[in-house]
Amino acid sequence: MSKNQDGRGKGKASGKKNKRSNAKGFSENNRFSKKKTQPKKTSNPDEIRLNKYIANSGICSRREADENIALGLITVNGKVIVEMGYKVKLGDEVKFDGRRISPEPNVYVLLNKPKGFATTTAEGKGRTVMDLVANATNAKIKPIGRLGRNSLGLLLFTNDDKVVQKFTNSKTGVERLFQVELDKNLKFEDLKKVQEGFKIDGKLITVEEISYIQGESKNKIGIKIKNTGNTILRTIFEYLKYDIVKIDCVAIGHLTKKDIPRGHWKHLTTQEVNTLKML
Repeated sequence: MSKNQDGRGKGKASGKKNKRSNAKGFSENNRFSKKKTQPKKTSNPDEIRLNKYIANSGICSRREADENIALGLITVNGKVIVEMGYKVKLGDEVKFDGRRISPEPNVYVLLNKPKGFATTTAEGKGRTVMDLVANATNAKIKPIGRLGRNSLGLLLFTNDDKVVQKFTNSKTGVERLFQVELDKNLKFEDLKKVQEGFKIDGKLITVEEISYIQGESKNKIGIKIKNTGNTILRTIFEYLKYDIVKIDCVAIGHLTKKDIPRGHWKHLTTQEVNTLKML
């Protein structure tokens, strides 16, 4: 009887011990597993999967993008990428079969620039034209060409590399029409000299057109150039001993300031964009 009791007692004692041991073990395992739990990595908002980047550009679907990546048709900053899940930054140069692509839709914004704003995308330059178009789009647009801080008129912004190249091509650049006001009347012989082209320090200076503005005094002229900046205007008139009072870009190709008050902007229509690309 006592043996059975002892046995049962030992058995019960053993059972309790096992229970405590199991509970302890479970607790220790939990603590161990908690220590091993890795924090979730936060995604970088400036990075995007390469296949999504390609799909967002409108070239193909994500699945097809993966196939094109596997075939070695995609380069990032000049390097062929075949890795699935590879991430790129929005500022990276991504090319599909040799042609640069962008995950953003092409945007075209036309600004009627007032005085006092620098044409730059750099920070720390005071008031810039980027401040004026800040609410126009979330796309990373930039101005094509330059207008001096105190110059007025039309300035085109876009993220379309093809249009940028069209403007910056010295042979097929897009014409811009300026109205220039001088400190005195422009002599006819000087007007003819600019029309025919002349050399300054051995460099030939030419413009597309120049003329007096009908109905205005002879110190106000119209001049058409293909240069992306307006430094050539100051170069011409400083050489001819005239001071420029005002520079106003009134047209870019077929685009004018109609219905765009000074300091305001507009998005180009589909027809305006198509015409611009055909210039």
